[in-house]
Amino acid sequence: MTRTDQATEDRAVTLVDDRAHAWRPEAARLRFREGLSGPTAGVAAGHTQANLISVPADWAYEMLLFCTRNPRACPVLDVTDAGAWTTPLADGADLRTDLPRYRVWRHGELVAEPTDTRAYWRDDLVSFLIGCSFTFEWALSAAGVPIRHVEQGRNVPMYVTSRQCRPAGRLHGPMVVSMRQVPPRHLSAAIRETSLLPAVHGGPVHCGVPSALGITDLARPDFGDAVEPEPDDIPVFWACGVTAQAAVVASRPPFALTHAPGRMFLTDARDEQYRVV
Repeated sequence: MTRTDQATEDRAVTLVDDRAHAWRPEAARLRFREGLSGPTAGVAAGHTQANLISVPADWAYEMLLFCTRNPRACPVLDVTDAGAWTTPLADGADLRTDLPRYRVWRHGELVAEPTDTRAYWRDDLVSFLIGCSFTFEWALSAAGVPIRHVEQGRNVPMYVTSRQCRPAGRLHGPMVVSMRQVPPRHLSAAIRETSLLPAVHGGPVHCGVPSALGITDLARPDFGDAVEPEPDDIPVFWACGVTAQAAVVASRPPFALTHAPGRMFLTDARDEQYRVV
């Protein structure tokens, strides 16, 4: 399957069922385990979504240190024991099978994008679940902020920036950001609401000028889909958990498993649990 075919397939399965927002997270995970694939924006609305990255145990401390030093991009929600594929964030879930699509990396090179990683699993893998900006979209919606990629049935656009993260041992790399087009009258609400959710990236890292982040063309995201703005929309950028994947590419560990961008792990946790009062 070509990348174009895969993108078409992924988008189709997301749009076919407009009831996905009402799925329970365990029902969504079961569908993904059975082979359903597609972006998870809006799926199981109200439940926290997470990025996944699994690295060999001898890289795990450096990954934890990298996340600790770069908390806006990589806020850690859970870390497993070596070889474990379960998490208290989702009862009965299997991190090897319950995401819509994965990525397999060897020495920083993408070698496969399966929907089931049991054939690749290793007993020394330590898995990190990292907060995802899809989680704060419920707060944006509740505040009346339109979410263009959801309206247009697309994956959120993500961009590799010119900002370098603080390194940790062998791990280093650029910050990745997600972008949402926000009408000016909703900008203050978007900043306020997301800033109250630091465990899922918090407030924006930049508003308005893509070139300030080294982004040259919003119509050509590095991950996800381009989104059509309304005439007065302002591009607003949040740190993104795909930053951990960018560190894998830059640092070239011998092996890693990650989620495919925009295809997240659905937890049982409620979004409001991560809101700072």
